[in-house]
Formats: sequence, structure tokens, C-alpha cells
Amino acid sequence: MTLIRETSAGYMTNWAARLFARELERQLAPTGIAPAYMPVLFALADGSTLTQKELARRAAVEQPTMAATLNRMERDAMIDRHPDPGDKRSALVSLTPLALGKVETVERVVSAINTLALEQLTPAERSQFLSLLARIIGVLEAQDATLGD
Repeated sequence: MTLIRETSAGYMTNWAARLFARELERQLAPTGIAPAYMPVLFALADGSTLTQKELARRAAVEQPTMAATLNRMERDAMIDRHPDPGDKRSALVSLTPLALGKVETVERVVSAINTLALEQLTPAERSQFLSLLARIIGVLEAQDATLGD
């Protein structure tokens, strides 16, 4: 059996994700925000603080990946780490004023890219597309949770 990329949901989703990431990288380069920073930026944009473990869970990435991302963000003065008073072995992560000052710009860039990507769809199709993606994600997250137990 030969897989044709246009009929493979996984391939097409991955291809779209890579194109989104490429456009994000291009448009965010002047801000100093890398696409890999996005999950952390959005999780902490409200001024909250979270542990590395919670950030990794929310971003659905492994702890070492999150650790590397946080190290780069710390190097770029985007996050601060403070001891967690409830657990001396972990740290609480928050955005720096520099990063918080970029949130609005990042949100505008993300919105513009999403608008561009979905411009060929009607409002009803956009809604349906996002709903269908949410259902697909739900199935795959449930599978992941089942296998992770």
C-alpha cells in the first residue's frame, strides 16, 4: 500500500504545523521570541508562575525538552526562576517584564498567521475545522494517556 500524503491526516497535519512554525519563526524573529517559547509564553502571559513540570505537562512535551526551552528562555532574559516554597527541589517560573512586554505583539502575530491560514475557509468551515481538530486531539490524548499508565 502506498501512502499518498494528501490523504494522510497525520502527514497533512504535520506539514501544516511545520508551515505554521516557519511563518511564526519568520514573523517573530524581530521580537526575539522563538516558536518553541510559545507554550511557556502563553501559559505565563497572565503573570502567573508555574513549575517546570506543570509547564511540560501543559505543553505536552517531555521534561528534558522543557528544561532546554527554559534554559534558552532564561539566557534570552525571558523568564525568571524562583525557589518553590512548597517544594525546595523545584523552581517556579515566571515571565520577565521583557517577555510580558512582548505578549501583545506575539498575540497579534499569531492572530494574523491564523487569519492568513484560514482565509480560504468560510466562518462555518473555520468553526468546523477547529472543532474537528479538537476531536482528533481528544482521541489522541486519550490514547496517549491510556498508553502512558
